[in-house]
Amino acid sequence: MSKPALYVHLVIGPDCDFESMAIRAALESFDARVTIHLIGRPNDLIDVLSGEDLPSKMDYLILNFHGNEGRFCLPELGEDVYEDNEPKSIYFERQDVLSYCQLQDVKVIAAGCTLGWQQLATAFLESGCHSYLAPDDYIEGNANLMFLIRFFYEIITNQRNQQEAFELAQAIDAETTMYKLYLT
Repeated sequence: MSKPALYVHLVIGPDCDFESMAIRAALESFDARVTIHLIGRPNDLIDVLSGEDLPSKMDYLILNFHGNEGRFCLPELGEDVYEDNEPKSIYFERQDVLSYCQLQDVKVIAAGCTLGWQQLATAFLESGCHSYLAPDDYIEGNANLMFLIRFFYEIITNQRNQQEAFELAQAIDAETTMYKLYLT
């Protein structure tokens, strides 16, 4: 096998596995190497965002979650299932990002409704991320998938830079204009 064109780590939130497999298949057909990380509890996401559980090679980190009001939706666990010092919430929000995120120079894409709200994006950037890309409203699911496919198609196949790929993917239709790119 030749060297992959891009290394992508795909983190999959609850009830996002079907769309995530479509993202993975498309990216792998473009010659990207995609690693998968399933989130079953808040500490799983914390391990990713802290950098503790990430692959050594990674060009992009995709957080494919449902979002609500600028927060990541997490699985609901029984009170007795949470680990010591684990956040006991079905949401992971701005303050949690500021508390746990240590993704120095990582390009993050949060593919979920409202995950592009300014205050959440700013928390990722303040935590060291290179860039943060996400929709700032309740995007239709197919539009979300199409944005990601077009974005990575432009980066891998047409060798566009991140800004150019973002602009082309954002221009697909009214839904994809919800995606915002935040840079440090």
